[in-house]
Amino acid sequence: MTDLDPVIHAAARLRITASLAVIPAGDRIAFPRLQHLLDMTAGNLSTHLRKLEDVSYVTVTKTHHGRTPATYLELSKTGRRAFEDYVDALRSVPGENT
Repeated sequence: MTDLDPVIHAAARLRITASLAVIPAGDRIAFPRLQHLLDMTAGNLSTHLRKLEDVSYVTVTKTHHGRTPATYLELSKTGRRAFEDYVDALRSVPGENT
């Protein structure tokens, strides 16, 4: 079996990277929106995002709208490539019909 990226392979991080991968390169999503889409707690999402950020798969941008803090997320070029490689590795796993 082909080695699967252990950073992406964790179920929560796979959901995060798959969700971010459908957003066009250069676009981003607000943290609360991703949290809602994935139905994750803020703490759980933050923990998994930190692991993805540590390997440069996700770019986190913190800013303010007036006095309100805002956090935006996007899949980095490295993260997008890692996700594509992960999907390719999954496709190469022999199935029951091969």
